[in-house]
Amino acid sequence: MIVASSIRFVLPPGAEAHDPPEHRGLARDGVRLLVAHPGAIEHRRFDQLDDVLDPGDMLVVNTSATLPAALDVRHHDGRTMTLHVAHALDDGDWVVEPRRPDGPETDVAAGDRLGPPGLVLTLVAPYPDEHAPRRLWRARPWPPVGLAGYLATHGRPIAYGHLAGRFPLADHQTVYATEPGSAEMPSAGRPLSERLLVRLMARGVTVAPLVLHAGVSSPEKHEPPTPEPYVVPAATARLVNSAHTAGSRVVAVGTTVVRALETVAAPGGSVSPGHGWTDLVLGAHRPARTVTGLISGLHEPEASHLALLEAVAGPALVGEAYAAAVDGRYLWHEFGDSTLLLP
Repeated sequence: MIVASSIRFVLPPGAEAHDPPEHRGLARDGVRLLVAHPGAIEHRRFDQLDDVLDPGDMLVVNTSATLPAALDVRHHDGRTMTLHVAHALDDGDWVVEPRRPDGPETDVAAGDRLGPPGLVLTLVAPYPDEHAPRRLWRARPWPPVGLAGYLATHGRPIAYGHLAGRFPLADHQTVYATEPGSAEMPSAGRPLSERLLVRLMARGVTVAPLVLHAGVSSPEKHEPPTPEPYVVPAATARLVNSAHTAGSRVVAVGTTVVRALETVAAPGGSVSPGHGWTDLVLGAHRPARTVTGLISGLHEPEASHLALLEAVAGPALVGEAYAAAVDGRYLWHEFGDSTLLLP
């Protein structure tokens, strides 16, 4: 499925965050926060989030922790590659993205063998099916091995070309990450510090968890997301429904949270607990039913995530927010600045 956004903008020079804010002399929660209401744009710092949300509002966070999901591998023909590991499937196979050491994906075929330390990975078929772009692959490890433990020993965090170097795994985690499983950091929640979470709860903002393990993105092709595993606990579903009944806002911290909540949302907006793999893709064809606000980082031009933002906040508000972010010289990517969309 091709999901297109109506948002058009040009990322200006110098608009990429090249390192974590702590390396730039800022606190984790010291990045900028653009708050977009219909007809109004506010420029704030993220540590002022408790001044923006109201008592009774709800934040839903993704407690998935980032794995060191990049590996150095050698193709059976002798080529060296970087391998990004997205997920372990229920049958023990892995979902992987072979890439050139310095850039995007590389040419591979079914039956190719890749050699990370202590393993042979055989590429089985494109993922999620044979009609998919030949970027992600189902791969069979031999001998069978637990993914999280293997990556903890041999992997490093995934990093793309906009970063100034490699940073430790701790820099790629939210403060509330408890469930290892994401190939890339669910980065919208990174600016939430312990002190800010305490202030939000003291103000009467409810904070509830779910899990969605994020796979690997497609920065070159901007493809829609592939199936990802999720868990929406019964307690979180109950709190979301209570917030709706009370007329309070349900603010998702990141597109991963939107995807998980909307997977279990009924047409009227109520949600049920659930778990499994979600293939839901949101956009104009399927707007949000239960999420009424969204905290997000800034996504690149033509990124499929922009259609999800529009599904929550509408194209007009998202367009105004991105125009203001470009004019205001906000910083993009996982270590950059944030937006809060409140339609």
